[in-house]
Amino acid sequence: MTTPTDLPTLATHWLTALDAELPAARALRRELHADPHVSGDEAPTRDRIVAALSDVVPFTPMTDAGAVGRLGPASGPSIALRAELDALPVTEQTGASFASKNGAMHACGHDVHQAALVALMRAARRVDLPFGLVGLLQPREETSPPGAQEMIQAGVIAQHDIAHVIGAHVHPGVATGAVASAGGFINAAAEEIDIRIEGRGGHGAYPHLAGDTVAAIAHIALGIPEVVRRTISPVRPALISIGTLNAGLGVANVLPAHAHIRSTMRTTDVGDRAELFAAVKRMAERTAEAYGTTATVTLIEGQPALINDHDLAFGINAWLTRLDVPGDEPMRSLGADDFAYFCEAVPSAMLFVGVETAGEDLQPTLHHARFLPDESAVDLTARALLAGYLAAAEGMLAVE
Repeated sequence: MTTPTDLPTLATHWLTALDAELPAARALRRELHADPHVSGDEAPTRDRIVAALSDVVPFTPMTDAGAVGRLGPASGPSIALRAELDALPVTEQTGASFASKNGAMHACGHDVHQAALVALMRAARRVDLPFGLVGLLQPREETSPPGAQEMIQAGVIAQHDIAHVIGAHVHPGVATGAVASAGGFINAAAEEIDIRIEGRGGHGAYPHLAGDTVAAIAHIALGIPEVVRRTISPVRPALISIGTLNAGLGVANVLPAHAHIRSTMRTTDVGDRAELFAAVKRMAERTAEAYGTTATVTLIEGQPALINDHDLAFGINAWLTRLDVPGDEPMRSLGADDFAYFCEAVPSAMLFVGVETAGEDLQPTLHHARFLPDESAVDLTARALLAGYLAAAEGMLAVE
């Protein structure tokens, strides 16, 4: 056993204990991968993870399908490690012996995160932790309402005096076998913009007697990228992508009375969210008016930007080096993750773990039906989470 403040010795003992747990964790990953459950139906996954830790730590159900368990000191500040529970409605095409056959798939690597958390928490029972270690089994990362936000609203931060939350996510865009850790912007804020155009329908031969919703919606769609370019500084990433554009009834000579755009807006600066929406709304309304129609523009709020704490990320990089885990360039994207809510609540950090799918020349991306990190991903993800705990503990000890 170690003294709680002897972090280097703690790390050595914890790694030794972790190595002993990894074979079982890899087998658990295969089991979890074979039986995935989509957002809102994750209770069986939660229950299997809780069972795998039943001799280590009791878990308390939280929200509809989540759970929380705490190791180490029962009171005082703690450090939380998060694992997402949900799979995606994707039909697996990996051909693996443990492939899912139920129409859902862990195509985002959440099965790896779950197994890594189990391995690290099982290993943690063999060391003296300086601060509580809280396992967050979080539902609904892939859909709304966001599971992270609901766990915070249910009081998980206050109940366990959580000072920091650490997350680790596999990613084929990071060098295989490396972990990327950086402070600042990591993932974008994600909202939807809904634009509905109303006009006077009519006959295609008499457009002068109608309000042309097709022309209006087409020009609005083409104008949106220009609005982004002219509103947001190019040194602050932002985009709007149109995912749905509907107009017409499939008839050539009928001018429709309704048209619809549904788009996603991604921004990386808090102030840009409102400014960009206002600019799109103004452009859409005035363009619609020019074509004899009207536009109703609605913002559907989503997740905030994911901002890693700079000091915590710096400390994690140092611990990754001590643990002989290679680093990589910062991983930043306009993707979104509800881990952002934890970052808003307390200084936190999301790490990215470099993985590859064996036998694939062109590596499948996250959410692809052939995405399948190899078993070493469980080991590396567990070490990434360990580096996060140690860095958080080091910072907390420094201010005691």
